[in-house]
Amino acid sequence: MTNLQILLASRPQGAVSEENFRLVEGDIPHADEGEFVVRNHYLSLDPYMRGRMEDSKSYAASAVVGAVMVGTTVGEVIESQHAKFKVGDFVETRTGWQHYGKSNGGGTRRLDPGFVPLTAYLGTVGMPGVTAWVGLNEHGKPKAGETVVVSAASGAVGSTVGQLAKLKGCRAVGIAGGKAKCDYVVNELGFDACVDYKAGNLDADLKAACPSGVDVYFDNVGGTVLNGVLAYMNAFSRIALCGQISGYDDPAALAVKNFRAFLVNRINLRGFIVSDHLDLWKTALAELGQLVHDGKIKYRESIAEGLENAPAAFIGLLKGQNFGKQLVKLI
Repeated sequence: MTNLQILLASRPQGAVSEENFRLVEGDIPHADEGEFVVRNHYLSLDPYMRGRMEDSKSYAASAVVGAVMVGTTVGEVIESQHAKFKVGDFVETRTGWQHYGKSNGGGTRRLDPGFVPLTAYLGTVGMPGVTAWVGLNEHGKPKAGETVVVSAASGAVGSTVGQLAKLKGCRAVGIAGGKAKCDYVVNELGFDACVDYKAGNLDADLKAACPSGVDVYFDNVGGTVLNGVLAYMNAFSRIALCGQISGYDDPAALAVKNFRAFLVNRINLRGFIVSDHLDLWKTALAELGQLVHDGKIKYRESIAEGLENAPAAFIGLLKGQNFGKQLVKLI
């Protein structure tokens, strides 16, 4: 038996390609004192990984060329010399793109697959869900009756934002790419409206979906969509800036063309990184877990089969080809 791994082979020059990754076989690790070994079941693919592939100043260290690609996984402990984790425990670890990982317990979360499905701990009841919870509650600060707009609304973060907004008595408007995603956001997730930015009528469709303007905008994409929403922001509105996926390969696409709107409408724009709010994770995860368990928050997953297909799935994620949370099934 060997440990299948994907390494960062090179840094992207423009768009990410499969040549930036390398599939290798390594040894299965063994636990030393104070460590445990996990057989990973699922790997989470997330937009933040694109930034880690660059060698530039950011909020976190860059991934190392030649090392296992960074990422979060859920799996089962198969060997342990750690006092707090035993064989058979299900855990979330940051062991990266590989079948087997070793941990000293730092940053590890013990999971209960009987409470919510194991995959949910990488989505709504994991980092993406906490990102939605923190961005909406701490920086969006929505009030009942207000209009909350979220881009990438069918994704792991955006879908949670809209459903949390509805639970707070807000009007939830999504922005997504394609009729199928917009239909899902409205008919399955319960948003009040969803704008298809690919339909070519962004301005008119936003105006129709937000007759009272926009009070809170949760931005996952930047670029053209952000510029479109700025035209309808209300006075003293709030923008929670979470991601800018539309410009990861082409930063020029992120130019703000209506900057005057920030002054005229006294908009409060706050960029945030969810790891800056570790004090809120326990509260957020407890609430999100209960909501998923009770069926009050729904989610959808795109699951690629096999670690060898992770690079293609990641590239698809960056192009918006996923539907819901993007995962890779490892066993």
